[in-house]
This record gives sequence, C-alpha cells and structure tokens, in this order.
Amino acid sequence: MKEEIRLDINEKIHRISVSPYKPLRDVLRYDLCLTGTKESCDTGVCGVCTILIGDKAVKSCLVPVGKVVGEKITTIEGISNEEEFSLLQQSFIDCFASQCGYCIPGFIMASTSLLIENPDPTIQEIREGLSGNLCRCTGYVKIIDAVKRAAEMGVEKI
Repeated sequence: MKEEIRLDINEKIHRISVSPYKPLRDVLRYDLCLTGTKESCDTGVCGVCTILIGDKAVKSCLVPVGKVVGEKITTIEGISNEEEFSLLQQSFIDCFASQCGYCIPGFIMASTSLLIENPDPTIQEIREGLSGNLCRCTGYVKIIDAVKRAAEMGVEKI
C-alpha cells in the first residue's frame, strides 16, 4: 500500500507516493535518482548506504522510509555544491583515500557525522567512528589520514 510521503532531503522537499516500509536507500536511489547512496549488503554491515539523519550517520538500507518523515536527511549529494567539493571530500582526494571509490560516499557520510560530534578525534576515535564501513580495496590508512586532515583544517568547513 502506497502513501503520500514528504521528505526533506538535502534541504529540498520531495513528495512521493511509496510504501512506508520501502527501504530509504531504495527510495533515494530508485525513486529520487540520488545514486551516490550505494547498494551492497542489504543488512547494514558494509556502510555503503550511509547517510545522515540529522547529524547522525545511518545505514539507509535498514530504515523504512516511513520512519524518517519530518527528519532532515543528507546524502553525499547534499554535502557539497556544484562549484566545489566539501573540505572532507577534498581531503579524501588530496590524501588519495579512494581506490575503486564505491565505498567512499558511505565513508564520507560517516566521517561527516563523526567530525560533527567530535571535531578533533584521535586516530583511535576515527577508527571507531568508521568501524561500520567496509572497504575491500584499501588498508584504511589513507581514509583515516583524510579524516584526520579534514579535522585539522576545521570541522566547520565540512
């Protein structure tokens, strides 16, 4: 059964007719064409579908869309503008933190949440903050370097 649902995504209001039980990830990717939110495990293990609800990192494959009505949702498409990357995205580029790139949107969203909560994390706190995100290509060193660099440059610019 479909319902009319109003979503606040990337500071834009979207109205769609969809089952309230449909995973938010699927609504983002297939109904709204926000394909930066990736699809992989469907069980919340890999983190490629990580988005922000408020300032909190959430795995969107586990969230029924009906549970986020009225919440502020941010996807990877919402953290920068068309002219330039966010400071965190640029840090990932500068630190060569991406190999295949498939997991990087999820890592950037988890890192954004981490840096909002803790603007000056230790290496161990970064590791813990990103522990819900998996990368099969890297040893995580460059990803951690990128988050630390962004923190050193100032979280208010993420």
